[in-house]
Amino acid sequence: MRQIVLDTETTGLDYKKGHRIIEIGCVELINRKVTQRRYHVYLNPEFEIDAAAQAVHGLSNEYLADKPKFAEAASEFTDFIQDAELLIHNAEFDRGFLDNEFALLGKPPLADLTAGIIDTLKLAREMRPGRRNSLDVLCKEFDVDNSGRQLHGALLDAELLAEVYLAMTRGQDTLLMDLDDAPAIATPQTTDTTALPRIVLRATETELAEHERVLAEIAKESKGKCLWLAESQS
Repeated sequence: MRQIVLDTETTGLDYKKGHRIIEIGCVELINRKVTQRRYHVYLNPEFEIDAAAQAVHGLSNEYLADKPKFAEAASEFTDFIQDAELLIHNAEFDRGFLDNEFALLGKPPLADLTAGIIDTLKLAREMRPGRRNSLDVLCKEFDVDNSGRQLHGALLDAELLAEVYLAMTRGQDTLLMDLDDAPAIATPQTTDTTALPRIVLRATETELAEHERVLAEIAKESKGKCLWLAESQS
């Protein structure tokens, strides 16, 4: 099972207003184990970075001026994520930006390139309803060291999210146990029981009467909508 933990940084919050991706970070998981394979790239967005966004990730247009454009990095990026299941925190945000970048190049959307997308934010909300589920909060909840996260960074955040995801879904590890390593299960020996005497215990009159009384109470509570009554009348 190949999964890719993915994160992006952008020039702003809305690709519909022209904002673009400026950083992509990816971490590979194979059978729920973090591998050494990473994908990381800074991109020249050819679009002015919002001051609020720059305060979050610290990336400036000057720093990104000599970096490749998305069109130049698209092939290597798609090769890395091809046919994998993606794990993204607040997936709709990153997916919207990536689909927009692909659309500008006349390429298919993210979903057509991958085996599926899991939104780890939705997963966390299902596990922790009514609580905050930002990456920083989840790192604290699952004892993931995020002390080096002074600013947002796509690769660093993907690495942290990989650890958080594995901690959140720890019980799934047993589903991936190698059956070849599992101890052999002995086949039970069958016993010929044809010669054994069969004892039939029939209900007493008192037990039958109590049974009928209970059925009558159930029928009364359900206002006659009991399955056994419908079958008996059909």
